[in-house]
Amino acid sequence: MSELQFNYYAQSCPKAEEIIKQQVVQLYYKHGNTAVSWVRNLFHDCAVKSCDASLLLETVTGVASEQASERSFGMRNFKYVSTIKAALEAECPLKVSCADIVALSAREGIVMLGGPRIPIKTGRRDSRVSYLAEVEKFIPNHNDSIATALSVFNSIGIDDEGVVALYAGAHSVGRVHCANLVHRLYPTVDPTLNPVYAEYLKGRCPTPDPDPDAVVYARNDRETPMILDNNYYKNIINHKGLLIVDQQLASDPRTTPFVQKMAADNSYFHEQFSRAIALLSENNPLTGDQGEVRKDCRYVNI
Repeated sequence: MSELQFNYYAQSCPKAEEIIKQQVVQLYYKHGNTAVSWVRNLFHDCAVKSCDASLLLETVTGVASEQASERSFGMRNFKYVSTIKAALEAECPLKVSCADIVALSAREGIVMLGGPRIPIKTGRRDSRVSYLAEVEKFIPNHNDSIATALSVFNSIGIDDEGVVALYAGAHSVGRVHCANLVHRLYPTVDPTLNPVYAEYLKGRCPTPDPDPDAVVYARNDRETPMILDNNYYKNIINHKGLLIVDQQLASDPRTTPFVQKMAADNSYFHEQFSRAIALLSENNPLTGDQGEVRKDCRYVNI
């Protein structure tokens, strides 16, 4: 049975990891939000069944894309995965899997967002199927309780401390569409929201029924919106979490101690975040002769 290992491509494509890094850096300077997308891709791919790039498959005959799920709302920049893949194919055709691109682009994206550099193993293979029907079971909804989130992540081997760290990865950078937070503002403001912050959010989301296709959103973290830091924990302690689950993270007895510790110590947060991302990236991968190495990340090989 093959296992994931460090430097899996040392012989077959020695420059693979460097090429992915270069591409992520170049894309970041053209489109800064790509770095956030790479982190979100890792969550959405690896939490659902396996880190196998099933997320990247587009809808064609016989494949219903996971990207069609409501849980994938707001995800973008998939087209730039093809940019990274093209650079790898030019160097060593059919060697580097799309699943490893998901994992390694997330690692480099985290660095671009001021997070830690995380050792990531490689050797994942790509799935030949997508798991649209499974997405809702494994990706918590923005309205789900912290209890649901803990049980979902615990089921794939991530403990409560790791889950608390991952939430900053999900909610410290980027933004939330107004459609996902207006229920906390209208018809009355959620009493757990800081009232001054609620007024700011109403300015960002002025109507109770925003158009899901419109670009109306609030930043997850106003102070450091594009830095992966512990500011998220300080915000939720001060009742400035955008989503219900953010607020519950700060108040649930299972998670509060970790929230307080991470708010006080950014290096402890980075350490736990690194550990949890590495665990997530190794969830049930396809290895050895399972799956395939896709030529185009959007479609299974013919």
